[in-house]
Amino acid sequence: MMDGAAERAIERIVIVGGGTAGWMAAAALSAHLSGTDVAITLVESSEIGTVGVGEATIPTIRRFYGALGMSDAEVMQACDATAKLGICFVDWLRDGHSFVHPFGRFGQDLKGIDFHHYWLKARAAGDRAQLGNYSLGSLLASEGHATLPAPDPGSQLGIFDWALHFDAALFAQHMRRFAEKMGVQRVDARITDVALRGADGFVEALTLDSGARIEGDLFIDCSGFRSLLLGEKLGVSYEDWSHWLLCDGALAVQSERAGLPPSCTTVTARTAGWQWRIPLRKREGNGLVFSSRFQSDDQAREELLAHLLGEPTMEPRKLRFTPGRRQVAWAKNCVALGLASGFLEPLESTSIALIETGIERLKSLFPDKDFDPTVIAEYNEQSAEEMERVRDFLVLHYKLNGRTGAFWQACRDMDVPDSLNAKLALWRARGAFVRYRWEMFSPASWLAIYAGFEDLPTRLDPAVAAVDNAQLTRSLETMRRSLRDTVADTPTHEEFLEIMDGAAAQGRAA
Repeated sequence: MMDGAAERAIERIVIVGGGTAGWMAAAALSAHLSGTDVAITLVESSEIGTVGVGEATIPTIRRFYGALGMSDAEVMQACDATAKLGICFVDWLRDGHSFVHPFGRFGQDLKGIDFHHYWLKARAAGDRAQLGNYSLGSLLASEGHATLPAPDPGSQLGIFDWALHFDAALFAQHMRRFAEKMGVQRVDARITDVALRGADGFVEALTLDSGARIEGDLFIDCSGFRSLLLGEKLGVSYEDWSHWLLCDGALAVQSERAGLPPSCTTVTARTAGWQWRIPLRKREGNGLVFSSRFQSDDQAREELLAHLLGEPTMEPRKLRFTPGRRQVAWAKNCVALGLASGFLEPLESTSIALIETGIERLKSLFPDKDFDPTVIAEYNEQSAEEMERVRDFLVLHYKLNGRTGAFWQACRDMDVPDSLNAKLALWRARGAFVRYRWEMFSPASWLAIYAGFEDLPTRLDPAVAAVDNAQLTRSLETMRRSLRDTVADTPTHEEFLEIMDGAAAQGRAA
């Protein structure tokens, strides 16, 4: 270590709040800093419940726990998890219409031209095959199948990914067990005061209801919507995005399992928002996300319960939120993760993914006691850009809807961010994608939503004009047949879960 660096190194990390965000941070940082002298303390009160806005994830979660040495089978069994191959959108464009946003690619690119240009050429010639027929992930989800991706798929047609539906509370407990084995100290207490350093306003210490005082060098705020450190104590303001994301409330309820669990999340458009169905091993998670401007709590509750497939096992739990983010996610010596840094809504299962990326940024930009402003500025710029890109992707779903009703009309009529307008304009003019840095969703995801909502470009890559229509028709049919045959040879979702349970048992026995 360079001269002078040792005494400036962070020695004490204090995490405020447990739940998914707090224990993910504790697990990842304890692994990252293993073998160093850094002490990590997590303060949470067992009297305070955590906010569970959803139990669906995107594939990045598997990379997150994989980096901790955890297998898919282990986590799935520990967290009552099922497989998620994508999200099925029901009735968003019109009643009776549905499509899947899969984790994976569509079709086979050729001669440097994206596949969707060939698909659109065939469509213009009368071919009615939907884009999802060219996606292995989409077909697996639609058929209720699941399998592990091939290590070397051989062609673009075999590329797909998967994520989990899990019990978020069980996942937090799994992260906690790992973190405590790595030496993280848990303190069960309420925080009664937060002391700031007089010289520079940095967070200095927490006072607990026991009278104990916990000092730290770096504080991580995982206190949920309250944002105890970053928002309340350090006064970082909140940027409200509710003029773009109109939903500001949710009701969540657990229900009995209804039949075999599908291998996708289902999100169904309702009167003033949408309803989710997340299948777990022993139960289902359900919720209605809605706009209080267009629907009362009582109306939302009635609509949610009327559409449950299984009997509810609890009274619906109410949640209020303001879509948006803190102006910065890192101020002074405090970094906020999860709800403490902002919240959009659970439509594309991004909340846990944003915790992951926040942790990864902190690992790569880990400070010393000097808290160099350049490091903090880079963290905040990356965080802001990523949140804005996710926001735009979510707004797109509402903007392109084709439903009737006051809420859905308001979504179509609203002005959208300039960054989203730029993406839409380029797509419609040329079938091309604007690519920004720090984007969670790839062009394939944008394509899934554009095509799912039947918002298609007016012009194609001129090179596809050279492809003979009859030859194109044969090639596309070959692709579809190959994918259908592949899906037919894969396990059902239920069989896949049994296979993963067997792998978990082998892992324990090893």
